[in-house]
Amino acid sequence: MNDNHLLEVQSLLRKNGILITFSGRLSQQLIEEYGEAVKTYLENEHQSTKEIIHTFSIFIEQTQNIKNYCANRREGAAQERIAQSSVVLIGMNDKGNFICSGNLVENADIPELTARIEALLQLNKDELKKLYKERLRQGMSENPAEAGAGVGLIDMARKATLPLEYTVTPQDEGLSFFTLKAVV
Repeated sequence: MNDNHLLEVQSLLRKNGILITFSGRLSQQLIEEYGEAVKTYLENEHQSTKEIIHTFSIFIEQTQNIKNYCANRREGAAQERIAQSSVVLIGMNDKGNFICSGNLVENADIPELTARIEALLQLNKDELKKLYKERLRQGMSENPAEAGAGVGLIDMARKATLPLEYTVTPQDEGLSFFTLKAVV
């Protein structure tokens, strides 16, 4: 890549309101460091405490979901591609802060994932709050180790000011690129 390409990338990021971006393999340490950078950046932008907390929480949830998905993939050729495919960004536009993430997902996992999101899109804020509390109680009573399982998407939908958005872009070798966007 030459200097002109880098300038083009920077111009594209600015044009789309993107403030922070990461692409590549996620680790817990990177998530924590980027999380702190996100909080500091938003504080310097004089955003409200609520906006900062919600943006930070959604960023952490999205990156943890990707990291966990990548860690749970079976050994094989696709595992490395999936792990390297992670991308997350935070930006601002006239609707608020947006947090987008994406990664390669095995096609077999797409129906369940999209069905869960579609079900959340049918609920209003009160219904999301009720479902969130129910899931927390179920997780604690059934298996404390899985108390948070399935709660992250609900929490993102609760904190977002607009409905969650997602896309699925088919790729090769039984994979699709899945993106998720939340606006705060």
